[in-house]
Amino acid sequence: MRPLRCCRRRGAIVGTVTLCLAAGWALQTPGGVSLTVPQPNINATVAQNILLSVEYFCRGIATVEWKHVSSWGTTKIVEWKSGNYINVSTVYKDRVNTFENGSIQLLNVGMRDAGYYFVTVTEEYGTNSYGTIVLNVYEIIYEDLHFVAVFFAFLAAVSAILICFMWLCNKSLHLFRKRTHKLTASTTEEIELETIEC
Repeated sequence: MRPLRCCRRRGAIVGTVTLCLAAGWALQTPGGVSLTVPQPNINATVAQNILLSVEYFCRGIATVEWKHVSSWGTTKIVEWKSGNYINVSTVYKDRVNTFENGSIQLLNVGMRDAGYYFVTVTEEYGTNSYGTIVLNVYEIIYEDLHFVAVFFAFLAAVSAILICFMWLCNKSLHLFRKRTHKLTASTTEEIELETIEC
């Protein structure tokens, strides 16, 4: 009988140790879904293509959903289940590319695309993970160059007007001198005629 009790104790100890190891393994193994956003702030210019990059991990099949929130409201961009379907909003048709890691690419961004982008990854068992990316879109401004071009065009126009005015003044002066010269010539002739007549 004594050896039987010893075996039972050893079995209980081995069972307890096995249970503790299994619990520790279960706690160390990532459960649910994890999501990483490597670049939470993105700056872009108008008409640029932008990659909203994320990386997710889950054991089961995940559903990825992207939404855009701005001062104009909230818009659902795209939703897909890995390997099954892709549902793209009509507003973003032909403007969005999806990737298996959960990332999306926006093509030809405009000023209305600025704002917050929320990604939700949902595991088939109901576990969720969320991420946010802020997109700032700037217009390429050529105001300084435009101002310089307009200023030079204005100066060229004023120069052309002044040159034309100077040319007209010169012509007028030349005509005035001709008339004055003719007058002095005719006056001189009259004086000579008067002296001859006297």
